[in-house]
Amino acid sequence: MAGFEKVARAGDIPSGQGKEFEVGGKQIAIFNVDGDYHAIDNACPHVGGPLSEGSVEGNVVTCPWHRATFDLTNGSTLGGPSPTGVACYTVRIMDGEIEVEV
Repeated sequence: MAGFEKVARAGDIPSGQGKEFEVGGKQIAIFNVDGDYHAIDNACPHVGGPLSEGSVEGNVVTCPWHRATFDLTNGSTLGGPSPTGVACYTVRIMDGEIEVEV
């Protein structure tokens, strides 16, 4: 059954950056885009690059290994060598805590 899990404090992820967390047995990257938080699978479908370490520009993250790009709002692939998008997860802030639905 899906439910929300606390992951971190809202201030733990600086704006314009991402961080990897294990949530419900999954490796998930959470990004802070000007105070809006987005969560996607951390592994790039191309060859498993760590998306949490990618560069963020607006709502787009670029894989640090081979430059595939993904939309943080829905996980879709926008360009580069990735054949598919990544799973996207619902994020909410409750009492200053980031929670992800898995």
